Amino acid sequence: MDNQAIADAFSLLSKLTDLHGENSFKAKSYSIAAYNIERLNEPLEDMDSQTMFSIKGIGDAIGKKILELNETGQMRVLTEILDKTPPGVLEIMQVKGLGPKKVAIIWKELGVESLGELLYACDENRLTMYKGFGAKTQANIKENIEFILKNQDKFLYADAEPLALGLTNTINEQFPSHHTALTGAFRRQMETIDHLEWVTTVPAAALSQYLTSEGLRQVESADAHTAVTPTLTFKGPEDSASQNLPLLFHEATEANFGSVLFRTSASAEFLEAWPGGEVAPANTEEAIFEAAGIPFIIAPRRESAAAVTQKLNHPLIQPSDIKGIIHSHSDWSDGAHTLEKMAKTAKEQGLEYLVISDHSKSAFYANGLSEERIKAQHEQVEELNAQLAPFKIFKSIESDILNDGRLDYSDAVLSTFDLVIASVHSNLRMPQEKAMQRLLTALRNPFTTILGHPTGRLLLSRKGYPVDHLELLDVCAAEHVVMELNAHPRRLDMDWRWLQDATNKGVLTAIDPDAHAVEGYADIRFGVLVAQKAGVHAGQNLSSFSRAELETWLQERRKLKGI
Repeated sequence: MDNQAIADAFSLLSKLTDLHGENSFKAKSYSIAAYNIERLNEPLEDMDSQTMFSIKGIGDAIGKKILELNETGQMRVLTEILDKTPPGVLEIMQVKGLGPKKVAIIWKELGVESLGELLYACDENRLTMYKGFGAKTQANIKENIEFILKNQDKFLYADAEPLALGLTNTINEQFPSHHTALTGAFRRQMETIDHLEWVTTVPAAALSQYLTSEGLRQVESADAHTAVTPTLTFKGPEDSASQNLPLLFHEATEANFGSVLFRTSASAEFLEAWPGGEVAPANTEEAIFEAAGIPFIIAPRRESAAAVTQKLNHPLIQPSDIKGIIHSHSDWSDGAHTLEKMAKTAKEQGLEYLVISDHSKSAFYANGLSEERIKAQHEQVEELNAQLAPFKIFKSIESDILNDGRLDYSDAVLSTFDLVIASVHSNLRMPQEKAMQRLLTALRNPFTTILGHPTGRLLLSRKGYPVDHLELLDVCAAEHVVMELNAHPRRLDMDWRWLQDATNKGVLTAIDPDAHAVEGYADIRFGVLVAQKAGVHAGQNLSSFSRAELETWLQERRKLKGI
């Protein structure tokens, strides 16, 4: 088991121990173990027991449980406590704002054992009868349950990608004389998907037999139809992470392959705006565009009606256009790797710079930097820059936006950074008026260079706080502030649907990985994929600037802001 899976097991064990009212000291020790394991650089599965037991927060008792997990894939104490916890209660534990003690009240005192029951209890105003559950808390719980239910059976693009690409390759290898291609929402590079789709010329019987032999489960017969074509439907292997992800295969011939691919990889809005409505059978998509007299539009751009007539006069941004890493964390705060490793890895990957932006002091939970530690980090940055030139580490901070919109340090401290990323990390449950007050105040701080993950959303698990994105962009334009597109696949925030508005207003985006380890650099590709959907080109993205261009831009901005 990898470190994250082990940490998750101890985190769950801590919560369940608390839920069942068992030893609070043990619950806390499990929680501390989970936290420390997440921060380890070396895999626990490769460690000998002596090394493992000597790690702070692990010791002998926790270490033995880790060995048990690595050897058997299970932890007896966790299995036992799971056996006496109803599955529905485990689902309730996923609701934001509900800690183990509140869940225990809901389960043991209210008698609720499922999300549906809890939603009904909220509708009946029953939670307010119990201590700790006021009307506002009940309303928040209801909203969070509705969000969970709405997003059930949805998957992150990044989580579906290995199965999508791997299965495509194996089918094409198995049936080399036929043609199979991904389509649907995945091909349009949507940030979340509820199923994977392919178009294929492989005969239904042969494909069904092969997929079944590969452990996939057929859930519909070969004569099932969608609005477009006969379709085979499967689900992933039962023992896989994608076991509940529906897999749809649209039957096609070589003669109509292009038209089936076109119709299944465009939104309904795009198809309604297509000239002439119906699309004649064609063996390639290019033939369809040529017949309509429209320049070829790649699948990720086939979302809106406007895309049918919108002409792009520039090439779309590509992962290769990224020149540096903006927004990254080292072990100075809550990152897994040293600043030196973060920088050297970026240089080895051919990048020109790293913007190191560890957490600010209010983020105590993330080991945020005090003023004294900032000075020490800046000294190390200067030493590394002397060693690594012409590669450059830019001095930055991810400054918390405080409740009143102020940033986390005085102007004197903020002036020591090359750039400042301002982000909201606390008190996320805000009405729009409060959210806008905080954000606009932060944007008008002359030291704010980039607005980080502007809505605070986590895809499929946390709805962002509400904002008027057009007003935010207007102020960004006026204040020369960049709007981040946080490329972590669970964020992708700002939403790509805002990007067209951003470019129209002359606001730069910054496609940033928010990397907490060197492996996180790879996430920037997911940000590029969704930016392509909005027609963004490299010149509209700050992390596509060369080191020299970024230096010049920062100097010019300082002059404009008078700082």
